[in-house]
Amino acid sequence: MLATAGIAGHEQAQRREARLVAEGVGGRGDAGALRRAEAGLAMSRYYDEARRFAGLVTERSRQHATPIYVVTGGGPGIMEAGNRGAHEIGGKSIGLNIVLPHEQEPNPYITPELCFQFHYFALRKMHFVMRSIALVCFPGGFGTLDELFETMTLIQTGKSRRRPILLFGRAFWEKLVNFEHLVDTGMISPGDLGLFHYVETAEQAWDKLAEYYGFGDPDAGREDTGGSV
Repeated sequence: MLATAGIAGHEQAQRREARLVAEGVGGRGDAGALRRAEAGLAMSRYYDEARRFAGLVTERSRQHATPIYVVTGGGPGIMEAGNRGAHEIGGKSIGLNIVLPHEQEPNPYITPELCFQFHYFALRKMHFVMRSIALVCFPGGFGTLDELFETMTLIQTGKSRRRPILLFGRAFWEKLVNFEHLVDTGMISPGDLGLFHYVETAEQAWDKLAEYYGFGDPDAGREDTGGSV
């Protein structure tokens, strides 16, 4: 799971917005900060979906010969939500943390023996991709975009095996990246749009994985379905 540290859960986002509204009423408010807090409250639904998705994957793959384990960047925000969702139903999850100037700390929901610390982004990305059976991408910033586009490039150029790439939140991604413009200007081929799929809910994301790998149907899907998302 690729995601940002910048999206908090609904309750935390709601408290932040309420505090800034109160400051505004008292004449001490920052209009820009309030707008960002309102956007943060709207985006908090992705924290909840990430949490639900991680729980769903962990629960539904328990009976697989090789269960699927959720892997996140190990930090706060939606990364925390991914590890939390697995933790809450008694499952294991992995955190690939990284040393950053602002001292990102591992979130408390990572399975302790599966918490790893990296210094280099390149090595961290390699470990994200090499064992994964899917890439599940939530709204994020430069780091999320870096990991998403490198993975798509590796698959597009045949340097890495194909796997589902799921983008949560069509409205966010279509506003952020005009993929159709890349096709229209000849930067990518029309077929490259098939590298990814938009989803809105945890259930839709699971259904995409089940369809691709044939979960629940012993005569369908691909081999080697154990791994991580």
